[in-house]
Amino acid sequence: MSYYFKTILSDNFDTAVEKVTEQLKVEGFGVLTEIDVKETLKKKIDVDFRKYKILGACNPPNAYKALSSEPYIGLMLPCNVVVQELENGKIDVSAVNPVASMQAVNNPELAAVATEIKTRLERVIQSL
Repeated sequence: MSYYFKTILSDNFDTAVEKVTEQLKVEGFGVLTEIDVKETLKKKIDVDFRKYKILGACNPPNAYKALSSEPYIGLMLPCNVVVQELENGKIDVSAVNPVASMQAVNNPELAAVATEIKTRLERVIQSL
């Protein structure tokens, strides 16, 4: 089982980030965090890196279910979606597969939540 699913877009980077954010909203997610890896690496260690953003997405009802069923699951939240520019100028959009990342936790309630989130994140990726 892969720990992510992805798609490739021909949009420019900023447009891709906007599209991803909008499609996450359609599926009930908000973006809690946005990490600009390129900017951070330049500022912290003065290296040049490709355009790369990590969007920390959260679906509040399912986050609540997960946190209520497993006290340490916050270690794996929020669900990350990565938007990165490839060498050929295309944009790679990938999302974590929560079923794969949470399979180490033996909790049937959590597994059901992970499956729901996986379905929603797959729809986001497929809609792009």
